[in-house]
Amino acid sequence: MDKSLIRSMKDKLNIKDVDARNYSPLTLAYIGDAVYEVIIRTILVSEANMAVKKYHHRASHLVNAGYQAELIHKLEPILTDEEMSVYRRGRNAKSYTSSKNASVIEYRTATGFEALIGYLYLKEEIERIYDLLRFGLEIGE
Repeated sequence: MDKSLIRSMKDKLNIKDVDARNYSPLTLAYIGDAVYEVIIRTILVSEANMAVKKYHHRASHLVNAGYQAELIHKLEPILTDEEMSVYRRGRNAKSYTSSKNASVIEYRTATGFEALIGYLYLKEEIERIYDLLRFGLEIGE
């Protein structure tokens, strides 16, 4: 999912460029959730070849609202002002859904995290997503 993959996808499928600032925080969270899930699944698949049930079990630990809330709190000190603003907009957005396995605060915090990931993705700032996740997940150097 590097910039060339996004650019290639847009070119081949005739997808227009968008201005991420024009989207609601919940729309940003919608795409951010998918991007984060793909990255987590890619990490897990790269670690070992195992049964899909095991992948699902490990992924569900990393993609739930509680974990995402912990992750964004860890990232807050290294976020730019612009990134913090996007996160706060996502966290404070009025969502009409909730998680059955997380508190309202965790769910809203996770929505802010997903909005940030979606915002960076739509801006094609994939390296920044990788840097944040590498720091937050403590992957590699």
